[in-house]
Amino acid sequence: MKILLPLLTAACLSLSTSAQTGAKLPSVQVQTMAGKKVDTRTLSNDGKPIIVNFWATWCAPCKRELATIAEVYETWQEETGVKLIAVSIDDARSMARVAPYVNGQGWDYEVLLDPNGDLKRALNVNNVPHTFLLNGDGEIVYQHNNYEPGDEKELYAKVKALVGKK
Repeated sequence: MKILLPLLTAACLSLSTSAQTGAKLPSVQVQTMAGKKVDTRTLSNDGKPIIVNFWATWCAPCKRELATIAEVYETWQEETGVKLIAVSIDDARSMARVAPYVNGQGWDYEVLLDPNGDLKRALNVNNVPHTFLLNGDGEIVYQHNNYEPGDEKELYAKVKALVGKK
């Protein structure tokens, strides 16, 4: 039983992750840094890919990933038209740190706040960073959890494949 349980757990996690591929973002209320409510179903990028990256100000790997992508984001946009939406899962206690941090970094990302964790729960995000790639139709075609240097290259390869570039 001790051996079987980890295998069953891994199988269940694999099924729950792959079940979301092809799905669209659920309709959940999040907010901009200015406090405006946004329904996630309305997020779009004129038929081009969207990266949705869940992060938090207290998460060092999250900040490393977004900082690394920030260095090449302008090139990514020029070559593919991709848009990155960084969704902070900071709760009510740490949410006030998001805007100063983002402004200090000078990120060109659209930043949304999910302080109640509604979008996080709806997409079964258990830890951050967690990145989703949506195709031009808004369907989830790829997702990745955690961050190691170089992961951004794999993500960009997936983006390029979506827009038909090698």
